[in-house]
Amino acid sequence: MRRAFFLIVLLVSATALQAEEPAVVYVLAGKLVDVRAGRLLENQVIVIRGERIEQVVPVAAAGIPHGATVIDLTGATVLPGLIDAHDHLTGDHRFHGYRSLGISVPRAALYGALNARKTLEVGFTTVRDVGADGYADVALRDAINAGEILGPRLLVSGPALGITGGHCDENLLPAEYNRRATGVADGPWAVRAKVREVIKYGADLIKFCATGGVLSKGDDVGVQQYTLEEMQAIVDEAHKLGRPVAAHAHGAEGIKAAILAGVDSIEHASLIDEEGIRLARERGTFLVMDVYNDTFIMSKGAEMGMLPESLEKEKKVGQQQRDNFRRAWRGGARMAFGSDGGVYPHGDNGKQFAYMVEYGMTPLEAIQAATIHAAELVGWADRVGTLEPGKFADLIAVAGNPLADVTELERVRFVMKGGAVLRDDFPR
Repeated sequence: MRRAFFLIVLLVSATALQAEEPAVVYVLAGKLVDVRAGRLLENQVIVIRGERIEQVVPVAAAGIPHGATVIDLTGATVLPGLIDAHDHLTGDHRFHGYRSLGISVPRAALYGALNARKTLEVGFTTVRDVGADGYADVALRDAINAGEILGPRLLVSGPALGITGGHCDENLLPAEYNRRATGVADGPWAVRAKVREVIKYGADLIKFCATGGVLSKGDDVGVQQYTLEEMQAIVDEAHKLGRPVAAHAHGAEGIKAAILAGVDSIEHASLIDEEGIRLARERGTFLVMDVYNDTFIMSKGAEMGMLPESLEKEKKVGQQQRDNFRRAWRGGARMAFGSDGGVYPHGDNGKQFAYMVEYGMTPLEAIQAATIHAAELVGWADRVGTLEPGKFADLIAVAGNPLADVTELERVRFVMKGGAVLRDDFPR
């Protein structure tokens, strides 16, 4: 009787283990972009077990068993899921300037749920969200991770740090005294305390405003705001607590101060000069330059409520940013894809690739900026950015060859995140 009991236990245990075994899926890729080697492979099979890639091999070596689950993309080009390292999912392009005052934090969080899905469906499977009121981005990340809503893998900053009256303060109601943004802190010890506070409430990284900005009221886009001492305090505290730091910086002096303070990335970098490019190259600081935005701002900004002074500031920096993008790339700076989604409509992220190519990159280099380089910047090079064993099964597919025509990435037709198909517009 005892022996029979143990046999039953073993049988039940084996059945349970078999039931828990992750499903295996075979993706047939007619063409596959190997972003690390910089080449286009043909007739490959991506073997996916559960949410991870198990192997990538030629079709002839795959040994696909009879009855296996197969996704046929033999007529497509397959790439790693894309990464946008500068986005604002809880922002909406229709509400700029004074219109933004009517958007509550709960409403912004709901926009975030909508925009997260839009962003994922166009092929961006990982996003770094850099600045949101009321920790709405933290809630959005947690809801996605819990499987409650669809969206990309998120790293979030919570409220951006800034000086009193600066780009990251609330300056649209100057008559309402004592109104200030959550992230405002002045002085080295105050900014350290603010870093600790933001991390306490769930931030994956720290974002601060080193200079003025385009869409804020009352500040000069190129003027340095935080002092070098304050920036050093922010970076030291953040790095001590295991968080990377992104610095919003348009002006040349603010960019250089932020690099010297040890930030991990400069966002925008519009007016960077040769010394700034040299410092970024020597220190390995990433530049994240949103070179599509100018087109939308100048064509649609007034219609979306952007203030006249913001449009004037964009006229000052828009073309300079694009020209400096070319100089920075030629100068050997490390660059990652970041689009500033929320200024323009979410889901249009892929439109930036064409501008990156127009201003100096090859299509492959632009794709690498949104895959292996962005993965390194966000600290997830071991999880995303390539189609390699052990990585998450985050992949996309387009009909044509993006290495010949990078605008193919504006027309993503297949999206998989963690082994789950979220979009498939190819005929079956």
